[in-house]
Amino acid sequence: MRKKECIAMLLAGGQGSRLLALTKKNAKPAVSFGGKYRIIDFSLSNCVSSGIDTVGVLTQYKPLILNGYLGNGEAWDLNSSDGGVHVLPPYETENGGSWYLGTADAIYHNIDFIDSYDPEYVLILSGDHLYMMDYSKMLDEHKRNEADLTVSVMTVPWDEASRFGIMEADEEGRITQFVEKPPEPKSNLASMGIYIFSWPVMRRMLLADHEDKSSSHDFGKNIIPMMLAEHLRLFVYRFSGYWKDVGTIDSYYGANMELLETDPALDLYGKSRIYSNSNIYPPHYVGPAGSVDKSIISNGCKILGRVEHSVLGSNVTVGEGALVKDSILLPGATVEPGARVYRAIVSERATILSGTTFGTEDETAPISLLGDDMKNA
Repeated sequence: MRKKECIAMLLAGGQGSRLLALTKKNAKPAVSFGGKYRIIDFSLSNCVSSGIDTVGVLTQYKPLILNGYLGNGEAWDLNSSDGGVHVLPPYETENGGSWYLGTADAIYHNIDFIDSYDPEYVLILSGDHLYMMDYSKMLDEHKRNEADLTVSVMTVPWDEASRFGIMEADEEGRITQFVEKPPEPKSNLASMGIYIFSWPVMRRMLLADHEDKSSSHDFGKNIIPMMLAEHLRLFVYRFSGYWKDVGTIDSYYGANMELLETDPALDLYGKSRIYSNSNIYPPHYVGPAGSVDKSIISNGCKILGRVEHSVLGSNVTVGEGALVKDSILLPGATVEPGARVYRAIVSERATILSGTTFGTEDETAPISLLGDDMKNA
C-alpha cells in the first residue's frame, strides 16, 4: 500500500434503537434521508470533498443494506485501487470472535488495516450525523497546534449539554477537561464525535486501553481521559455550520421537513455536493391527475395522486386519488389508490392500503411510523 498522510475510519455499526422500526432491518447509517440519500452519504461525501481517498467503514449491526449500498465506493469516487472504501466487519481471531466492544475497541481490531497505509494522522468519524464539513481545515489546525488529538466541537444549548461529551478549553483551544455526558455540565462545548489523532500516539493509546480489563473501550469514556492524564496535546476545532444527530424519530422527521423550507439550514443545492448511490432509477413521473406542492420527489417515483409538503425517496408510488401530506416516504414505499397519509414516516417497501388513512393531522400527536415491508392494518 502507498503511504497516506491521513485516512478516515468511519464508525457505521450503530443499532440506532431510538429510530424504532426504521432500524429494525437496517443499520442507522443506511437509513434513507432527504429522498435520494442515506445518512452515511454525508460523512463519505465530506471525505471526498476534503481530499481523503481512503476510508475504512466499520460495520456491525444489520449490515446487509449498508454493504450493498457502499458497493465498491464508485458513487463517491472512492473506488481507487490505492485506497477507496473498505468494509471492516468484526472478525474471529485465535482467541475467538465477538462484536466490537466500543468505539476504541473497533479501531483497535483494525490496527493492521491502518498500519498498512502507514498514515501520520487518522480521522475518526461517525456514520450517523448530518453535516457538511471540510476535514482538511481541521487537519491543518491539528498540524499547526502540533496536536496529539483534535476534537471537533460546537456549542449546544445548555439543556442539551448532558447528552454529549463536554469539554473545557483554554484561550489557545487546548482541552483542559473532558467529561462524557455529565449530569451537571460545567460547559456547553460539545464533542461532535469527529476526531483527528496523530497515529503513533493513538496506536499506543489503543494498545494500552485494550490491556485495561476495566475499560469500556470508548473514546469519550476512556481514550480521551487517558490522554489528558498523560498531559498530551489535545485541542478543539470549533465548527459553526449545520450538524445534527438524527437519533430519534422526532429529530429525523424534523430534519427531513426542514429541507422543504425556502432557505433550509442544510443546503443540498449549494456548491458543496453530497454524493449518493441511488441514481439507478428513471426520472419521476407525475400523472394527469397527479399534483405536487412544496415537496422533494426522487427518481423513479410515480405520482398519480396528490403530494403536499412531503419527502419521497426513490421508486415511491402514490396511487390515483391518494393524498400524502407532511410525510416521509422511504424508497420503494407504496400508497395505494384512495389512501390518506398524514404526518407519517412510511419505511422502505411498506404499503398503505387502498382507501385507508395512516397518521393524523393533529400536530400534538406522535409521528406515525410504518416499518420496512409492512402494510398498515
